[in-house]
This record gives sequence, C-alpha cells and structure tokens, in this order.
Amino acid sequence: MKKNKVGNTPMDAALKFLTAKARTVREMEDHLDSLNYGEYEVYQVVERLKELGYLDDAKYAADFVATRLASKPLSRRKLREQLYAHKLPKDLIDEALLPVTDETERAGALAVTEKFARQFAALEPEERKARTMRRLVGRGFEYEAARAALEAVFGDAEGLSACAGEDDDED
Repeated sequence: MKKNKVGNTPMDAALKFLTAKARTVREMEDHLDSLNYGEYEVYQVVERLKELGYLDDAKYAADFVATRLASKPLSRRKLREQLYAHKLPKDLIDEALLPVTDETERAGALAVTEKFARQFAALEPEERKARTMRRLVGRGFEYEAARAALEAVFGDAEGLSACAGEDDDED
C-alpha cells in the first residue's frame, strides 16, 4: 500500500479514524477518499477492517439504536433520520429499528415528558406543558404518543395542538 504525504498508509489513516468512535463502512470510505487514497486501496482497507470486525454496519446500527434509546429516548422516525445520516443502507436501518415497538415509543415519550416536567417545574402549568410538548415533537414523537405522555404526567393535554408543528430539541 502506498503512503500519503505524511507517511501514513491507508490502514494507518483508517485505524486512526476508528479510534475516536465506531464508524460505518460508508463513513470510512468517504474519509479515506477525502485523504486522496485510490479506490482500490480504500476497497482493500475496508474489506480488511470488515474481516477484523472493526467495520460492521449491522452491529453499528443495532448498537446506535440501543445506546440512543438508553441515553436520550427518541422516536423511530428520529432514529431513522440519524441512522440515514450515518449513510447506512435502508435494509440495515429497518432491521436495527425492529426492537423499537409502539410500546418502546410510548415509554420513550413518557420518559421525555417526565424529564422535562421536572426541568420546567418552576414554570406555569400551561407553559410547562407547551415546552414539554415541543421537546417531544423535536425528538420525533408523533402527536398522539406525545399527547398520551402529557396526559399521564400532567393529567391533561388540552390546548397543545398548536405546539405539535414546532420543532425544538434543546436539552
């Protein structure tokens, strides 16, 4: 394998890129391409990294979904968008999202609602509900799941349909 201007081989560059976090095949290909390695070299390195288990898109997608659901509950729609942004194939995205059931979505919406209900405790009740609803919508939850979560936490969700079209995902 040839070396680039700084003396690194494509494998050196790939391994350095992997030290920060797991990557998808496409992210690795794009990175090596941006370093001006040839198509054949990129292919060789990517195939070798797959053999070694360092690049595995199916595992990446499954781990991504599990981690995101555990750390910051998101809707299936938002998770799909994020996986797509990592340049994963549609079939792998669909497979990784299989564990995200309607019940998982409802539980996620409830967890988000409870978090922001506590965070906004000092606000007036209507403002508290409205801001919480905006967070739910910002995380991609459908209106009905968000409404059900608000009703469970606040006792009602009246007057919030105006919030459903806004996107506000600040934490």
